Amino acid sequence: MTDNVELVRGAYEAFARGEIEAVLALIDEHCEWMEAENNPWWPGGPLVGPQAVLEGVFRRMPQDFEGFSVALSRVVGLGDTVLIEGRYHATARATGRPLDAQFAHVWDLRDGRAVRWQQYTDTLQHADAMGVAPGVGRGAAAAT
Repeated sequence: MTDNVELVRGAYEAFARGEIEAVLALIDEHCEWMEAENNPWWPGGPLVGPQAVLEGVFRRMPQDFEGFSVALSRVVGLGDTVLIEGRYHATARATGRPLDAQFAHVWDLRDGRAVRWQQYTDTLQHADAMGVAPGVGRGAAAAT
């Protein structure tokens, strides 16, 4: 049996090393990846599959932020669901403002692959750091 907690921890460790392909390998082709509503990257609905996550999130991260990192404070395994609590740290490139926002991630896994991912975070802080207004459509418009 796959240890979902270790798989998810491994994804954050790979992210910290800059190994985005290893993170994407955990994401199922039909995974619904849901950025927090009104996050500047939120396209108004889920990103579906690893390619959409790459384009809608991971390629944008270094464009919008310098030194983006995550610090985990709590990991809870609930069978096929893994809950993560932590903080985002970065500096917005457009404004030079710091980002120090708490987050929660909910991972749902099946057969060792993420089939659903949900983010909860302080979307107003993200928007303020980036110098934009929070709202639907920004993520979709910027990703195209």
